[in-house]
Amino acid sequence: MQVLKNDRLLRALFRQPVDKTPIWIMRQAGRYLPEYRATRARAGSFMDLCRTPELACEVTLQPLERFPLDAAILFSDILTIPDAMGLGLYFTEGEGPRFERVVQSARDIDALARPDPEIELRYVMDAVRVIRQSLDGRVPLIGFSGSPWTLATYMVEGRGSREFAKIKAMLYDSPELLHRLLSVLASTVSNYLNAQIRAGAQAVMIFDTWGGILTSSAYREFSLGYMQRIIDSLMREHEDRKVPVIMFTKGGGQWLETMAEIGCDALGLDWTVDIDDARRRVGDRVALQGNMDPAVLYAGPDRIRTEAARIVAAHGGDGHVFNLGHGIHPQIDPEHVAVLVDAVHNAPRQ
Repeated sequence: MQVLKNDRLLRALFRQPVDKTPIWIMRQAGRYLPEYRATRARAGSFMDLCRTPELACEVTLQPLERFPLDAAILFSDILTIPDAMGLGLYFTEGEGPRFERVVQSARDIDALARPDPEIELRYVMDAVRVIRQSLDGRVPLIGFSGSPWTLATYMVEGRGSREFAKIKAMLYDSPELLHRLLSVLASTVSNYLNAQIRAGAQAVMIFDTWGGILTSSAYREFSLGYMQRIIDSLMREHEDRKVPVIMFTKGGGQWLETMAEIGCDALGLDWTVDIDDARRRVGDRVALQGNMDPAVLYAGPDRIRTEAARIVAAHGGDGHVFNLGHGIHPQIDPEHVAVLVDAVHNAPRQ
């Protein structure tokens, strides 16, 4: 087994003692870094960057060269799965991801490919392997996937949405059809994450970006239930080491108690939740990850330090991984990220 020089993240996710609060940042390899923009330009397109393991490794490691972060996260995209299922993912400048084909009927669901992670998504697994080798035990590597519900929103809408009219119409008018799609996706995501673990991911995260748009009953039925299926089917040990699972529902603060019961090791929090209240509500059942408003990084260094210290103190101890409440904004000054990482590592934890 490869020796892990910094296991602070894994220890925190298992609510074990750590010397300081670990930190990583959602979208830490991304457009706020000039070196990322240079690599992206060399790649030619975002998907070419994702599909070239050596370049995906390069951008995964870029933030670690700048900042003493406690984890690397695989550079990829949650929509690689629906793309591999045959929907034809493409990106339009300024408008985000789109699909050439959408899912509207039982026939469309039956026509979906069931991708083999080591064939149709081999480029992701190869990226995991290359990154692990390049990290050489420096920090753990996090793998990830979108949740079935979040993937389904893009597959039914064909793009990002504000109203989610098509998928909500399916939910209310044809719930059995939506369950059929979500069941296929749950199986596919499980296979995908297990393949990432076998390839070398040392923790995995499920991004439920759009779970928060649902009613409470719909969230439990159409989002949480399928994430539980995935968690129940994941490898929880590999390379003689336990593999923690982080679950993040953006806008899901009202369901923390329920989320803490489904078997994940940690819950991600967005910035709309007070972390001390979240800690009180879930007790010691799970670790917590989060949850600074990404917009704080537009402020000056003193305010960044104050806010970081407030969140670390509010959590109050072990079982906390510091992160933003969602992805870092592309306009953020990298120097402000350096201030944040230093502030978290030096913040009093009690």
